[in-house]
This record gives sequence, C-alpha cells and structure tokens, in this order.
Amino acid sequence: MRDLEFGWFLPTRGDTLDYAVPQQIPPSLDLFERVVKAAEDNGFEYILLPVAAACWDAWLTSALLTRNTKSIKMLVAARPSYINPVLMAKMIATFDQLTEGRISINLIAGQNEVENEAEGVGLDKDQRYEAMEEEVEICKALWSTQGKVDYSGKHYNLKQAHIGPEIYQKPFPKFYLGGGSSQAAELSAKHSDVHLFWGDSVERIEKNILEMQALAAKYGREDQIGFGMRLQIICRKEEDEAWEVAEGLVRNVTDEQKDVIKTHFANSVANQRVRQLAEEYGKKISPNMWTGLTQARPGAGVVIVGNPEQCAKTLQDYIDIGCHSFCLSGYLHDEEAKRFGKWVRPLLFEKNKGRMKAI
Repeated sequence: MRDLEFGWFLPTRGDTLDYAVPQQIPPSLDLFERVVKAAEDNGFEYILLPVAAACWDAWLTSALLTRNTKSIKMLVAARPSYINPVLMAKMIATFDQLTEGRISINLIAGQNEVENEAEGVGLDKDQRYEAMEEEVEICKALWSTQGKVDYSGKHYNLKQAHIGPEIYQKPFPKFYLGGGSSQAAELSAKHSDVHLFWGDSVERIEKNILEMQALAAKYGREDQIGFGMRLQIICRKEEDEAWEVAEGLVRNVTDEQKDVIKTHFANSVANQRVRQLAEEYGKKISPNMWTGLTQARPGAGVVIVGNPEQCAKTLQDYIDIGCHSFCLSGYLHDEEAKRFGKWVRPLLFEKNKGRMKAI
C-alpha cells in the first residue's frame, strides 16, 4: 500500500468566499506565502499552481515560494507548445537542483479552447496531446542520457541536444495528470506517477482505477502508476455551517458567469463529466459530495462538505478503493488548510496507521 499524500491549491488569481467576486482577496505575494505556509505547516506535501490566463505565472511564483518554505513541493504545469521542451527540461532540472528536489510536473493539455486560441497555441486537442507526449519523452531523454540527444517526432526534431544541469530527483521528478479523455488516459498510462481523478462516485472511481491499471499494463507500468483525486473541501465544526459556506460560494453567481463555464470548456471530457454528474445526481453525489460549485468554477469543482468526521469518512471511502494522493482546495485557502490539518488529518492519520507522516 502506498503512503498517503496530500496536496493543496494556491489561488494565484485571488481568493474568495463568493465566486461572483473571484478576487475578494486580490493576488499578492503576501497571500501566496500565507497559503503555502499554512499548507506546509499542516502536513501537505505539495502545492498545485494553476495556469489559466487570469492566474499569475506558475513558474516564477513557485520559484519565489521555495525561499521561505522548507519542504513542500511545487506542482507546476507543463502545457504543450508553451515552452520549448529543451528549455523546459533545463528549467525543471535547474529548479530541481536549486531546491534539492522540490518540484513535480502537472501535465495539462488545456481545457479551455477559447484560451488556447487566444494565446496562439494553434493545436487542436489531439495535437496538444501528441505534442505533450513528445515533450515528456524529450525531457526524460535529456535527464537520463549522458551524451547528446537526437529526437525525431511529429512536432519536435532535435539534433545533438543537451542541457547543463542534471536532474536532482532520480530518475525523474514525479509526473501528475488529471483528465477524463481517452488521450489523457493513454498519456497517463505511459508516463504519470499519479493519475488524478476529479470528483465522482466511489463506484465510478473504482471502475476507472481498474481501467487505468489495465491500460498501464500495456506499457509494463501497472505497478508504477498511482491514483488520486482533485477535490475541493469545506470543513466546519458543524455540518450546517459547512453547507452555508458552500452555498455562499455560488449564491450570487450570475447566469452570464455560468454560461462562460458551459461554453469555454465544452470540449473538455472531464468538464463534460462534471456537468453530467450534476444532471444525474443533482447537487449531491453522496451525502457530503456536492456538485454545486461546478456552476461557477471550471475543472475539478466537486466539493466535500461537512464536519470533520464526515469529511474524513468521505476521503476514506476513496482511500479504501486505492486512491493515495489527494489534491485539495478550500475557502479561504489559508484558513481551510489549517482546519484540515487540525480536524481532518488527525482522523485520517489514526485510520491509516503507517501511511502518513507525522506533523
């Protein structure tokens, strides 16, 4: 059984308790440092940095945040065609060396077609996954080859490429991937250390794990790939209070904001599944799994809502079927990280003896 690990989310667009006003607390270094320190102090092993257009740059932000923290890793996105893969391999290796192993890579092909077009990506979804696979292959080759690298692909061709810094984490930093499409599953089966599912029923996640293990087996990686979930969490001492906070996140969201979520992310299979869940189950997948935030937030918007015992029990249901990594968000992010560390983590620690580090 794998050790359990917990990641937290850094809201580089700004933080809020009301998605009608997404920047109630505007982005700043002070905000970012508060959130990351709260996460590290409360037992989170890594911090996920978003990469949407409205968010501050993940690479520069993450590099700065390692200076006043001790151990927490930065989970930074590698998006296809944004950075030349040789430069990206050098950037990651440099970050890895300077921080002694405090970087992991989040593989994102891009959910938002409008944003991809606006930023001049010029690749459709299939092409983005093709390019991303080539980029991962090039990075791994540059990190593991003593000499120079030749590479011939559809999107990249290299002749005698090499980089200066060696990779610190051997053989490579960890790769994470979250996505619901067949292309995402195939790439994850080949290269991911952790495949992150978005919120769904226990039965569906259990089925997905078995499917991913079978897919990874084609590449001899069924024992190498691990599984986790990207979820939101709202925990309060009393369940009623938690639900009041949850409903407050979307109470004032306009129809126009909801329409943007529906249209800009329409081609994302994972986002399609989120909308399907709301249609199938209504607002609750299970007593403490809420779909309401998906009206206002794209991506992984399913939320665990409840008191500490309910939140721990909901997470334990997914641990029991084979999930070991949980990348979480909460509101406000610094305060919710502290609540998780004080109330929920001890319950999970007691239930999963020997699988979590003490803090």
